[in-house]
Amino acid sequence: MEPIQQAVDLISRSSRIVVFTGAGISTESGLSDFRSPGGLWERYDPSEFMFDRIVTDRGTRQKYWEFQRVLWPEIEKAEPNAAHRAIVDLDRMGKLDCVITQNVDGLHQKAGLPGEKVIEIHGTAHWVLCLSCAKRYPRAEIQFRLEAEERDPLCIDCGGIMKPATISFGQAMPMKETQRAEEESAACDLFMVIGSSLVVYPAAQMPVIARRSGAHLIIVNATPTPHDDHADVIIREKAGEVMQRIVSNLT
Repeated sequence: MEPIQQAVDLISRSSRIVVFTGAGISTESGLSDFRSPGGLWERYDPSEFMFDRIVTDRGTRQKYWEFQRVLWPEIEKAEPNAAHRAIVDLDRMGKLDCVITQNVDGLHQKAGLPGEKVIEIHGTAHWVLCLSCAKRYPRAEIQFRLEAEERDPLCIDCGGIMKPATISFGQAMPMKETQRAEEESAACDLFMVIGSSLVVYPAAQMPVIARRSGAHLIIVNATPTPHDDHADVIIREKAGEVMQRIVSNLT
């Protein structure tokens, strides 16, 4: 039996599916993979953007905000692709429990998935957070300030340091989202990985939690992952095409 049909059969027999998504689903919407040739990490050194350096060094913050100023228009204009829409279809079929995403682009919600069903384990780029008073600002509002040549925008209320509500290198994972992701992974009957190399922890631990609890595992990713040996089905093709074919065979 070909992998697509194997995936269809597993999904047909499942009623509580957790989908785990990474950068590979967003690149099909035109968003950059920072690590690939020509990506942003060739222009900016990610080691400079460690969380402790962002909060203690103004020069680092200025460089970080310049990086964010360049990145935001790409996120803002991005549109969901066929894979995002197929996941919404799984939800409408009553199959989807939730999505755990490593992505910060908000494309699952933009595709129509209810916000409460999306666990943004690495945060969101759509808000900026004051690290002192916790005031939240829409990201577009801060972009306006950056375009007006503010190099280190501070909180209007308290003057505190701000950063996008994403998880930076060296920053603690969000406790609430991480705990919920672990609980949902342990409770699902099918765990689907779409577009993640499964090398960034603790997020990459979620399929392990699911398998230990008896769930089946499907991995849709262009390249091998460290968890391939534990998967029931592995499909190394484009996420959008794969998910379209899967959903069309379910309906």
